[in-house]
Amino acid sequence: QVQLVESGGGLVQSGGSLRLSCAASGRIISINSMGWYRQTPGKERELVAAVTSGDRTNYADSVKGRFTVSRDNARNTVYLQMNSLKPEDTAVYYCDAEVVTLGSTNYKYTAHFWGQGTQVTVSS
Repeated sequence: QVQLVESGGGLVQSGGSLRLSCAASGRIISINSMGWYRQTPGKERELVAAVTSGDRTNYADSVKGRFTVSRDNARNTVYLQMNSLKPEDTAVYYCDAEVVTLGSTNYKYTAHFWGQGTQVTVSS
């Protein structure tokens, strides 16, 4: 009932930049927080950055000063601007949104939804 579609991943050289986008659609009443996580093989998924509906942001220490998270509430979209990329930023990046939605019998509830993931590869 809620879909998140990511775009913007790819291959970039160390020191380069990429911008990820994630658009939410479906039975959306409102969206609380939106954010980005990343995962590499054999490791747990980790928070990269998140932004609340009131534009409060939270960043992993490893990306502070290099990444910027923002959202467009009118478009239900969250962005991640990634600058000064490093090889250790290589991962699959997933979009997450905490959404207030309607169930099949039109009852309201809040749940987390995930995008399908987009690969970011930074070459040295």
